[in-house]
Order: sequence, then C-alpha cells, then structure tokens
Amino acid sequence: MVILAMMADQPPPLEATPIMNEVPLLPHMVNGDSIQQVILVQVNPGETFTIRTEDGHIQCIQGPAHVPMVSPNGSVPPIFVPPGYVSQMVEENGVRKVVVLPHSSEFHPSMHPPPPHVPHYMHPHPALLPHPPHPVYSPVPGTGEIPPQFIHQPPPPTHVYQEQESRSHGRTNFIQRDERTVKMQEHLKKRLKEKQASGHTNNKLNSPPSSPLKVHNSSNTNVQNGYGNGKGQQAACGLIKQKQIGKTRASPPADSEMGESDTESKKLYNLHVSIGKPVVSDIQARSAVLSWNLPVSSQNGESQSLTPATFIFEVAVSNSSKNGKFKSVYIGEETTITLPELRPATDCHVRVSATSSSIKESVSELVSFTTESCEPDPPAAPKLINRTKNSLSLQWKSSNDNGSKITNFLLEWDEGKSGTFKECYYGNLKQYKLTKLSPSTKYLLRLAAKNDIGMSGFSETVAYYTAGIVPSPPLPPQFTEAGVTWLSLKWSPPNGMSSDDSLTYTLDMEEEDSGYGFQPKYNGEELSCTLKNLRRSTSYNFRLSACNNEGKSIPSEVVEYSTIPDKPGPPSKPSVKGKIHSHNVKVTWDPPKDNGGSDISKYFLEISETLIGTNWEVVYSGYMREHVCDHLKPGTSYRLRVSCVSKGGESPASDVLTVQTSAVPPGPCHAPCLVSKAKPREITLQWDPPSTDGGSEVTEYVVEMANSEQDEHRPVYQGLTTECTVNNLLPGRMYCFWIRAGNKAGFGPLSEKTEISTAAGPPDQCSTPLLTCKAATCVVVTWENPACNGAEICEYRLDWGQMEGSMRIIYTGPCLSYEVKGLTPATTYYCRVQAVNIAGVGVFGDIGVVTTPASVPAAVSVLHLLEEDQMEIPCPLSICLAIQWEEPCCHGSDVIGYNIEYGEKQLVTVGRVTSHILENLHPDTLYRIRIQAINNFGVGPFSHSIKAKTKPLPPDPPHLECVVFSYQSLKLKWGEGPSRALITNPTQFNLQMEDKFGR
Repeated sequence: MVILAMMADQPPPLEATPIMNEVPLLPHMVNGDSIQQVILVQVNPGETFTIRTEDGHIQCIQGPAHVPMVSPNGSVPPIFVPPGYVSQMVEENGVRKVVVLPHSSEFHPSMHPPPPHVPHYMHPHPALLPHPPHPVYSPVPGTGEIPPQFIHQPPPPTHVYQEQESRSHGRTNFIQRDERTVKMQEHLKKRLKEKQASGHTNNKLNSPPSSPLKVHNSSNTNVQNGYGNGKGQQAACGLIKQKQIGKTRASPPADSEMGESDTESKKLYNLHVSIGKPVVSDIQARSAVLSWNLPVSSQNGESQSLTPATFIFEVAVSNSSKNGKFKSVYIGEETTITLPELRPATDCHVRVSATSSSIKESVSELVSFTTESCEPDPPAAPKLINRTKNSLSLQWKSSNDNGSKITNFLLEWDEGKSGTFKECYYGNLKQYKLTKLSPSTKYLLRLAAKNDIGMSGFSETVAYYTAGIVPSPPLPPQFTEAGVTWLSLKWSPPNGMSSDDSLTYTLDMEEEDSGYGFQPKYNGEELSCTLKNLRRSTSYNFRLSACNNEGKSIPSEVVEYSTIPDKPGPPSKPSVKGKIHSHNVKVTWDPPKDNGGSDISKYFLEISETLIGTNWEVVYSGYMREHVCDHLKPGTSYRLRVSCVSKGGESPASDVLTVQTSAVPPGPCHAPCLVSKAKPREITLQWDPPSTDGGSEVTEYVVEMANSEQDEHRPVYQGLTTECTVNNLLPGRMYCFWIRAGNKAGFGPLSEKTEISTAAGPPDQCSTPLLTCKAATCVVVTWENPACNGAEICEYRLDWGQMEGSMRIIYTGPCLSYEVKGLTPATTYYCRVQAVNIAGVGVFGDIGVVTTPASVPAAVSVLHLLEEDQMEIPCPLSICLAIQWEEPCCHGSDVIGYNIEYGEKQLVTVGRVTSHILENLHPDTLYRIRIQAINNFGVGPFSHSIKAKTKPLPPDPPHLECVVFSYQSLKLKWGEGPSRALITNPTQFNLQMEDKFGR
C-alpha cells in the first residue's frame, strides 16, 4: 500500500475509481475555505483497505484502487501499519509518498509507538458522518490520546498528483531510502533557486509543506490502518510474506543492510526539532524585517546543533487573524528576510516552519505586529456627473487612507490647453464643479488624496468634454483616387473645428437613376474612406455630415464622382478582305462583345513574322476597323492580331490570323550599318541580304544616300557585294542611307533608313572679323560662328598685332566678340580668328585691319628741373625755376603747346617748346610742377609731378671797418650780430680786396 500526500490550495484531481465516484465532496473542500492535505492511499492488487463511510458503515476496498483522504490541518498524519511492516515517506516530483514495506525478519513487536505529540486531525463532521460506536483506529498505548481519523474524500476536478508506478512492498525500496533522501534534498534546493531567479513566491494559504515523517508501528495495535480481519487481508499478508521469504532466500546480505537502515530510521524518528519564535524589527508601512534562530534538535533528551543547509525555511503571513488564511511569502535557507508587499496600518501574523529531508517539520509560534501608517493610496479618477457648455460637475470617492484619515483632496486640470497641470480645487469635499469653461473643449483632470502623513499619487488622467454646438456644415468630400469598382474620398473638419475634436462623419452616397436616394456608406472618425463594390463607369453623388455629442450638422453640398471603366474585351479575330497581294493585305475586324463600360477610342493592329515568334509590330492605330498592311515581304507568312483601347485601359489581344504573301521581287533589306569607325570624310557601310529573295536570286544592290529624309536620294553604290565605302563626305554631318536589292523581277523596296554621322573634324575657317573702334584706345572685334563639323566649338583664339607677321594671341574663350583696350590712337592694327573643338584646331580666318582714330597727345613722360650750370641764360634761382621736358606722342595731331601747372594750381601756357623758366616766384619756397601737351583734339593728360624749391635771397652787405692796421697788416671787422658760435645757420662771407692799381 502506498500513501501519497500533497500540499495545494485546491486538492488535485485523481483518477476516478468505482469507490471514489460513490462518495460526495465535502463543502469546505470544494469551496477552498481552508487549506487541506490530500492523502492518496494506493491499494495494491490482492490487498484490502478499510474505511468508515459517511453513513457510519465500515467499507472494505479491494485493490487495485486509489482512495483519497483529507487532512484539514495541513500535516501528514501518522500511519499505523500492521505487525511486520514499517512505513517510509519519500518525495519524488513534488509528491510525498508513505510507503508501507514489510519489516525485516528481525522485527520486534515490542517497538514503541509514535511520540505522543502527534498533531490531531479533523474528526468527521456531524452533519456528514455519524459518530461511530468504535473508532476506526485503536488508541495509542501510553499516550492517552485517540489517533486522528481520516475523512474519505472523492477526487476534486483539478490536477492529478499521483505516482503512476506501482511501488513494490519488498525491502528494495526501503534499502534505497538514503539515495531518495539525497535526491529529494537536491530537488528542494533546485526549486528554491528557480523561485529566487524568477522572483515569484509560492502562494500557499496554509502552513508550510510537511516534512517526510517516518513512523514505526507498535506491536500493541489491535486494528491496523487499512487492513481488516477478512480473508482479503489474510491473502494479502500471505502474499507479502511469500515475497519476503523469496527475497530473503535470494539475497542474504541484504538482511544485514536492512537492519542497519532500520536502526538509522529509529534514530531519525527519535530526533525532535524545535524552532524559536521569530523576531520582527524595522517595521515600515509596507515592509518589515523578520529574523529567527536556527532550529535546535534533541534526541533522547540531548540537544545538538544543526547546520543551516540542513533546513528549508518557509515564512507564512496572515492579515486576518491568528487562525486565518496564511500566505507563503518566502521559501529558502536564509534566517533573516524582509517581508515585502505588506499593507499599511494592518495587523500581521507571521510564523516560520523548518523542513528537512529526514526529520519532522517544526513550526514556530506566531508573532504579531502592526505596520506603520502612510499616505493614502491613489484615488480613482473623478467621474463626470453633469456637463454644460461652460461647466463640468465631477464626483469622486475616497481611496484607502492607510491608517490616517483623508483630510483633503487635490484636483488638477490642464485648463484645456493640453499643457501642464494646475490646481483647480483643494478641500475635503468629494465633488466639485468647474465653471467658466469653453464649449466643445477637452479638459484633462487628475485627483490626489492627502492625509496627515502626506499626499498620495495622482489617479489616472481622464478627459472630459464640455457641451458644445452642432458642427457647421463641412465642405464637400474631395476626390482622391478612383478604380473600376471603388472610389477613395477625403474631407476636412468643418470650419472652426480641428482634427483633434471628437467628431464623427457620415458619408451619404446616391447612385444616379437608382431611385433609392442617398444611403449612408461610412460613419466614423477618419477623414477619408474608400467605397468598394461599386459599379464600373458609373456616376455617384456624395454628401458629408459631421456629428458631435450635440447633434448632426447639415449635409454638405452634393458632389459627383465616377468610377472608371473596366478594360474592354478582345476584338474579334481579324479576317482578310479581298485578295492577298505580294506586298499588302487588307484585314478587317469586329468590335469586342464587352467594351468595359466605355466606347472604344482606338484599335491597334499588330503584325509579326511567323519565324520571328513573339516580336510584334504595331502597323495601325486608329478608330477604323479595317486596314491595309503594306510593305510586306513576298512569299512570307505573317501573323496579325488586334487589340483596342478605351478609358478603362487596353484590352487583351484577339485571336491570331495567319496570312502568306505571293512571291515578287526581293524584299526590303535590313538597314545598312556602319563598319568600324566613321571617318571625317568617308563611311564604310555593310548590310545583310534581304530576308526573302522573292523567288529569284539577288543580282544587285543599290545604296542611296541623302542629307536628310526629305532630300532627294542619290545612289552612291551599285554592285553585288554587301559592303561599300562612301567618300567625299563632310566631317560631322548626318547622312541617311537606304539599301535596295534587285533580281530578275526588278528591285525590291528600300530598306529602313539608317542615319550615320561622319566623324567630327576641326571647325571650318572663320570669316574675317568685324572691327569697330569704340574709342581712340579701344576696338571691339566680333566674328561669326563657323561650321563646327560634328563637334561643338569649345573656344576661339584672337590673333592681334601691329604687323601681320608679328601678331600674338590676346584672347582665348567661347565668346564671339572681344574688346581690345589700351591701344595707341592713330595706329594700324591687324587681327584674325581661329576656332577650336575637340577634333582639332581650325584654320585662321582672313586678316582684319583697323586704324585707331587720332586723339589728344599722350602724357609727358620726361620732366625734370634744370640746374644753374645747365641754363643757357643765368637767372636768379631765388625767384626763378627752369624746367625741361620731352615732347610726348602726338597721337595723330601735332602738339601746338603745353600747359604748365605749378604752385596753387597756377597755370601757364607755352608754345611748342621743351623748356621753360618760371619767374616771379617766391624765394625759399617749395613748388609742385606738372605739364600737359595740347593739340587740335584737346588737352592731354598731365604728366607726373616734380617738386622744386627756390633759393633764398642773398643777405645785405655788412658794415666794414678797420680795427688795427700796421705797415704790413690790417685787421678788419664787419657785422654786429652775435658771435659765430651762437648762429645756427652761419653765413658765408666773401672778402674782396684791391690795391690802388686795381689789383
């Protein structure tokens, strides 16, 4: 027999058995009012399990079967086994199992019963189970207490947590106990790490999961758990004894191992563990620190310490009462944790349980504490109870005050500007009316509550609109795009309304000549829509209305839009009308059966040679339904097809008509092509024979040429070869060439035109430039653009000089004129122009000659002052200045005089001389002098200026007297001024002496 135990908020579903379907569910089990322990008793084949049913009768359940039992206080009950058997608890995959195994041959019936402190289990409910005259389980000897009874419970409709394997009742499972214990401990650690990594806690409403419990039965038990005195029990005992005897004989060494394991099990059973009351510290509004000491174990009255890794601790919290629902908030190995997510100003009850893989579960005493108060919870958003065009009436409810009474509420709004929030009300009322608002305006509002501790967070932001007026009529919808069966329209909000206003639009449509009037086709907030499933090439009338909370506007003006027509169907297969000629055939066709909703505007007739395949050529386009296809090749098969076009598009092509022309002279040759590279004055052409020879071998080819397609053709080659060279051409010119082939029947048609340009050459010779004298020193040269010979002229070169053989280039550029400045008047100049392109430099044009007109004289270039020894006639230099210059160029007219400017712009005019003395000047004075020449055309420019200074006047003669004289010397004295040492500018004296003879 295997007993499976599982802790869960709701009991797991079990596989239905006949006995399970007969027993109803208990009400508290179904409702989940309390946490329960489901014990699943597995009855093996050949065994019998005895229980008391709800009506008080004893019922025996034959194996195989699974019997669910309910333990209401959340711990594993003691299992009393018959003599010769022991119970062992193991845990695999989260399911605890109590396995009843046959004891070894050394079993002593005098073993002590379980300890007296076994938690009691729920007795049968009076309303459900009658009081039995005798308990199902006999009293435990020496304890004075009645063992707990089990309540039979059918399987609830949830998960199945049961072991699918059948457990053997031999010693093998019992020997493997230590290995299972190690695996279970590793499994618990793995689950702890996964929960810590995922951040989730195990939300159990009952006490922590029970530890595996090993209980040895006493030999004094009169009634065994799950076994009666019937034949089925004897048969089961006999079966177990046979298996045990067989195993004992087969493996003698296992008996000693079984004895050692049983001794260890007895030691673990006698080990008592207790955990002290936890301590709460650092109590906050929503958290608190919980710590506890390690459990203390005792065996046979002796205490011993345990390492922390031996235990897994579970912390459970209840907010209702000490006997209320507990919620698991932590599972792990730590001894100090922070209790999270507590409610402010709330009484909390906490207990800690310690579990291990080999000893019983220990639960601490409850510790109670009250969390601190804090600011209120954020309230719900205010609700709108009334609105007008200029007001909004709001109402709200209080939120959780968290231990301190709410004293005031703070209402904020955005003033209808969608900006920052501002306070609009602060007080203890739970309603407020906003006034002096704008009609049809959106306002954002939020609410916060305040108590003595602080202000709560704000509620969710809500948007309310004031009442408004009916929107004005919108503009008619605008056309966006049309299809065969759809129309896309768009529109804009009415005047005075923006796209952010809460408006809905109704688009009405009326089909012409339908008789149904306007029907709504769209109703929504979008500013565009696409109407589908319309008729092709049909006109529709549309009107638009805008609607808000106040009502619907007047419809807009009616506008008319049409769908586009569809593509027409293919025309009928073309047919031949009349006789098929060698070069032409007349075909006709009928219009398509379906024109797509619009008239056919044009037909296209395409032709293709059968040998070419899919290369079609349009030979006719127009509204007529017949055409003569000419320029055909004789003796050639052609395919013809027709398509048409309407407003809806182009139709598919019709069925193909095949015709064949009769044989005639050779057909047209392919257009000639250029061989290698064109030269400036010759072109080499090459062509292929015609595609059809008309039934006779080609005997001659004729090449015709023209300057353009409109000019007259002239033959340039006649012969049998398919290549020729055309000479005497002009460079950079476009020529048109045609080829025709001839046989005995005559010459065939001309080929397609080929336009070939000769290679570019240097430009032609420029014409004689036109010279225009703009002034005596400036000449404007213009010239014409010569032939470029196939390459655009990139620049012109102007050659200029006073002699034909010594000209030089003075201009290079793209212009057709140039202004030559700085020329000499009355001078002859020569010039010529040359054009340049990428192909080379053209020849210089003819020479142009120009003579500049006469003008005023040039400026005097040489002007200087004459010294006293250079003057022919002496003059006092203190009042006179002598100047000299060279005669300048007369510029075609002789110089007749000069203007001399000196001093304060004093002007003196002299004749045609090259020197002059300026008189009556001031002594010791600086003068600025310049000169200009004069001829019959006027006054020339002034020369450069020179500076000259007159000398000072000589001093008066001093008074001379003889101071001392002798027979051989005289001492003379003159002047009465200061001593010579004090004179800054000493004067030189000239003393002259003569005797009486005048020497």
